[in-house]
Amino acid sequence: MVQSVGDMALLGRLAGKCCRSLLYDPSKRVLCGVLQSGWIDSCVGAKRHLLSEDVIKLQDFQQRKLAVSHLVTGSEGNYIELFKEKMQRNELILRDELKLLLHLCHSADDMLIAREAIYRYHRENRNMLHGDFKFGPLLMRLCYELGLEGMAVATITDENMNGFFIDTTSYNITIDMLFIKGSYESAMEVLRVMRNRRVPFNKDTITLEIATCYKLNTAESYRICSAVIEEQQSKGHVIPRHAYCFAVALALRRNDLEKAKSLYSQIISTENKLCQNFKVLVLAMSGQVADAISILSAAMLPKSPYFVKRPEFSQEVVDLLCLRCEGQPHKTKVEQIVTQLEQAGQVTPRTLDDMLCRAPMGKRKSMQLEEKRRISQRTLKPLQSTLLSE
Repeated sequence: MVQSVGDMALLGRLAGKCCRSLLYDPSKRVLCGVLQSGWIDSCVGAKRHLLSEDVIKLQDFQQRKLAVSHLVTGSEGNYIELFKEKMQRNELILRDELKLLLHLCHSADDMLIAREAIYRYHRENRNMLHGDFKFGPLLMRLCYELGLEGMAVATITDENMNGFFIDTTSYNITIDMLFIKGSYESAMEVLRVMRNRRVPFNKDTITLEIATCYKLNTAESYRICSAVIEEQQSKGHVIPRHAYCFAVALALRRNDLEKAKSLYSQIISTENKLCQNFKVLVLAMSGQVADAISILSAAMLPKSPYFVKRPEFSQEVVDLLCLRCEGQPHKTKVEQIVTQLEQAGQVTPRTLDDMLCRAPMGKRKSMQLEEKRRISQRTLKPLQSTLLSE
């Protein structure tokens, strides 16, 4: 693209116009090594993401992409080709042009051009402030949408891009993407790079790190998990309940029952479904069968209204409790309670791994709060450039 008034006007008009089994082996229908050594060596289970839509914001991003595509004159392919020609002539890449390009990427081939543009933009602006717009989350959402986790990892860990990904969100989205794909070693590498660059960890990062340690289930990942918890506690930071549950699960997988009990005791609120399942599990494995029975008994709500959500227990947890009661006086009572829970629909085939590897419900704002200001207070014209906001 020749650096001409006409070409720049075209780009300017375009840019201005539009400026997501812990215990049970289903194949064998038996409980895995809770009662054996080497518990769950091959636990893969669910691979769903751990971050809510409030963090990933993929749906909002896709809606903006669709709106931008409709507003751009001509096809997005033409714009991408024009941009490619512009880079071949080594012309300066403007911020709004790059934002528009990223909102028009729909394929892996488009992303190759976008990645080259990101590198060029960073080289040209390395010593300048990028303003209040962060390209990192935008690029990682594109990789997330298109399933390009390899490109995401290669880009965010590249030392040539040091100083470009300065926000926590970019790393969290990348790690979550790798968690989905089961690429746990790569997720740990991203976490190491994040620490080395002194990018701050937030609660989501801590949950992702401990969840990755749980999935790896090695002596080293167990050490890292313990170190992370100790570090957070020493700084007085609140560790998310979900992260604690992953830590408890990892301790159990490492046959460290005492550590699991200690970690569980540090959870502030244990009233949710996941914590109740782990409480029954830990009590059963500790031989405190009577206490486990009390929890199941209290969970039965015979005449509760239909809108009251009843406590739910994993089949593998109640199966383990039944096994622990073999040959004991409690066996008949446990079987009766389990039968009643099953009849009430309070026993689920979902494994603890399924329950762990799920994104929490995001906090949805009201439509009134989500509605952005659409009219400029200065010009009284529509603010179309908000389509390209982060």
